[in-house]
Amino acid sequence: MYIPKHFRVNDEEIIYDFIEKYSFATLFSQHNGEPYATHLPLTLNRSENVLYGHFGRQNEQWKDIEKQQILVVFQGPHCYISPTWYETSKGVPTWNYVSIHLYGEMEIVDNPNVIFDSLNDMVKKYEKADSSYNLKNVDSKFIEGMIKGIAAFKIDITKIEAKAKLSQNHTIERQGLVIKHLENTSNQDNLQIASLMKKNLQKYK
Repeated sequence: MYIPKHFRVNDEEIIYDFIEKYSFATLFSQHNGEPYATHLPLTLNRSENVLYGHFGRQNEQWKDIEKQQILVVFQGPHCYISPTWYETSKGVPTWNYVSIHLYGEMEIVDNPNVIFDSLNDMVKKYEKADSSYNLKNVDSKFIEGMIKGIAAFKIDITKIEAKAKLSQNHTIERQGLVIKHLENTSNQDNLQIASLMKKNLQKYK
């Protein structure tokens, strides 16, 4: 990914927090000699430095994905930036966004205990804190049947590229103007980008 120095994110804690927050990703590989992508949720295990997930078994991307480098893209909030928000007429439109590219190698997981634990971790991540739902309470035969319908995997992370394009190449005053306009909206992407921009500006105070 092309990352100008203004926009590069190196802080591992920030990167991992982002991956966990925006965990519905796009996974790219070569399948039958062509680029192929699947959109799916992934869970991060920081201590193992791996991602866990699963394909539907009928999605044949899993059949030839091992022993090749894959790309996983985590896309965060993004929004249009109008040049009319600047203090000058010398400006052009742009787009602010946060994106992380993660590279790694995939291993198809056959161990039923590992598969169950990865599925249960995913359920616990997305269920509400007060939810009573837990895979351990679901009929075991039913779960065994469901597991037969998926191809579970783990991705060993080999490289991460993180980019946060938040108008850092503009003056602090102009960034403030952009934040003001983004906050004057109910659009959630706009508000999230404004919040990230404000956090970034804290470095200069």
